Amino acid sequence: MAENLLAAFSTDNLLSLYILLHALISCFLGLPIAPCATYGSSISHSLSLMSLGYIFLPLNSTFALVYLSFHFFSRHLLGFLFNLHNSNICRLLKKMEPLLAKKVTIKKDRTLTPERILKILADVTEQPIQRPKDSKKRKKSYSGKKKTTTIKTEIIIEESGQILSVSKSHRGRMHDFRIRKQEKMLPRDSIKHADSGYQGWQKVQSNVVIPYKRYRKKPLTEEQKEHNRKLASFRMRVENKIREIKIFKIISNVYRNFQKKYNMRFNIIAGIVNLRHGF
Repeated sequence: MAENLLAAFSTDNLLSLYILLHALISCFLGLPIAPCATYGSSISHSLSLMSLGYIFLPLNSTFALVYLSFHFFSRHLLGFLFNLHNSNICRLLKKMEPLLAKKVTIKKDRTLTPERILKILADVTEQPIQRPKDSKKRKKSYSGKKKTTTIKTEIIIEESGQILSVSKSHRGRMHDFRIRKQEKMLPRDSIKHADSGYQGWQKVQSNVVIPYKRYRKKPLTEEQKEHNRKLASFRMRVENKIREIKIFKIISNVYRNFQKKYNMRFNIIAGIVNLRHGF
């Protein structure tokens, strides 16, 4: 179907689409757009190098390639757009993702202090994965909340919206608070906001703000309800940040790739989200 759709485009339209893709990645990453005349020469140059066993793409094109792959563009469609064989697309992505991760990913900042960060928000996001064939792995990956097999990742952001850290990825059965306990402790004097999935965190660290829990024989008071409403309103910042990350289809759809590279890809996308906001 994709081949039939692309066959309807003329050469001029395809060149315009190619330039549009470069403009798209330039808007998100702030990279300069090369003059239109350079696109044709770069394509012919890449073909000549491919005949010698090399793969060449301009820097903008390489970032665009990785960016579009995160939106689940098929290898065949990417190969058509960048004038490369789909096998070369796979090889190029395999080499470029680790290189991009070194520059874009969220780096662990060990200098976080309450003076720098007064308010911190924490939340865990889940993504469906393919159902493991092994029964033990399937049981560990099953999320009671989502009623399916998932993979979990925690993100920490500051009040301004900057993503401060991304945790290791864990199987869906693991509790949110258990994930937090396995990560580096946050600054003691900073005020930490989280949802009810972090019940128990207030016993481990100080200045933790979580919602009050309602019990059957102990309803919430009006003050407690107001506290929960204000916390939910403030926590929308981290929910909105997760929504920005999940714009990328590789994070929002069922993850069908090898989980070995999942955390690296999540980090790259979190880094791109930070770049979009100037962090």
